[in-house]
Amino acid sequence: MSLDDQRYSQRKRIDAVKISDLTSLNSYMVIAEAGNIVDASITGFLIRLRRQDLVPKELKQHLSLDSLVGQQVVLYLPQMNLDLDGIITRTRHIGGGVFDIGVEFSQDVPEYWRQCLVDLFPEPGEFSEEEASG
Repeated sequence: MSLDDQRYSQRKRIDAVKISDLTSLNSYMVIAEAGNIVDASITGFLIRLRRQDLVPKELKQHLSLDSLVGQQVVLYLPQMNLDLDGIITRTRHIGGGVFDIGVEFSQDVPEYWRQCLVDLFPEPGEFSEEEASG
């Protein structure tokens, strides 16, 4: 595997980056009001959300969000004043009413832009509580 191939597959564990209004572009339905991006790479990102943040009643009633796989979605990053879009590629209930949703960036998002975005995401512990409150 070349260095370039390794870079493409590397994932960056990040401090939680808040998201809001995870919305299906297939049905224009808000899927979740809030969540966090907890992991990212230049191909996609991982969203973690709680059952109570899900909007559709039918999603709250199940332990699986597999019905979302294949949905094209858009979400908002309030801390960065940025919209992101992509396609849900996988979902998983990790327990305690918490779900992981894997999203792959849309094909029309340039690679250099995706790399810059991932580089901007904060690493765990990068910002201390004192810096955040000051």
